[in-house]
Amino acid sequence: MTFYIGVDGGGTRTRAVVVNREGVELARAEGQAAIADARNPAEAAEAVRDVCLEALRLADSAPPARAIWAGLAGAGREAARSAVELELSRYGVADICRIGTDVVGAFNDAFPRGPGILLIAGTGSIAWGRSDDGREGRVGGWGHHIGDEGSGYAIGLEALRRVARNADGRAPETNLRNVFLDVMGINTVERLVQWAGDADKGDIAALAPVVVEAAGEGDPVAGEILVTAVEELEGHVITILARLGPWREPPRIALSGGLLRPGLPLRRQMERVLARHGVQPLERQPDAGLGAARLALEIPELDPASLPEMPPGW
Repeated sequence: MTFYIGVDGGGTRTRAVVVNREGVELARAEGQAAIADARNPAEAAEAVRDVCLEALRLADSAPPARAIWAGLAGAGREAARSAVELELSRYGVADICRIGTDVVGAFNDAFPRGPGILLIAGTGSIAWGRSDDGREGRVGGWGHHIGDEGSGYAIGLEALRRVARNADGRAPETNLRNVFLDVMGINTVERLVQWAGDADKGDIAALAPVVVEAAGEGDPVAGEILVTAVEELEGHVITILARLGPWREPPRIALSGGLLRPGLPLRRQMERVLARHGVQPLERQPDAGLGAARLALEIPELDPASLPEMPPGW
């Protein structure tokens, strides 16, 4: 049997989905984060390799698969994409290896044809859309140094800033200070600064659920941080609606990423925001791994120039 693998890799975790020639899912596995980086392509390639091998094992198959299409955070940079693709091809996990972005995989699952908008808020953030006449565009996705507004990283970083400001009397009291110290097993804000200096993007983003929980318990500073995050994500949506309009009818919006999973507070807030703008979210969250697997099925026929160009840093 011929197998194909789709991979969804981000700053928190990586998922691999194995499908057969008909596109039927056979198995999936989860592994460590995979961010494309031209300076260290082996790290992302090894993470993709490991999760793919595990998924193949669960599918009672052995490598090589016919093709892998891996959507990775950071793969919007050509140098990073090419370096990871070359490194991954050396492992023999699949006959053909292609690297793209996690945005493309998720969008392909949500809107394989026709118009629509994808809003992602996980470790990073971006809005991607396709208009009625086939035009595509994006808002955000500029990476955590100058972008990622409304993301888990932005929430975690702002919470750390608020704690530091509170420590020297420049900001209101917040229980985030005690919660962070407890979560990290440290006892001073000075050590919290050291922790932040050693943390990577995923570590900072992992603080977002703590902030969400604190807001739910009534912490006003945490609540203010989340209000700002929702406003930033609303700005993504408003801008891409205007950029790709006019629309024959309001497009559906797919909400994706760890912060926008069904049932979570930010998801409910974003659904209310979307309703105010006359648009409705898809009922299900896009499956980026499955969308990537469908792209793997098409690799022999894919023209690389047909794939959307992603912004630097995504």
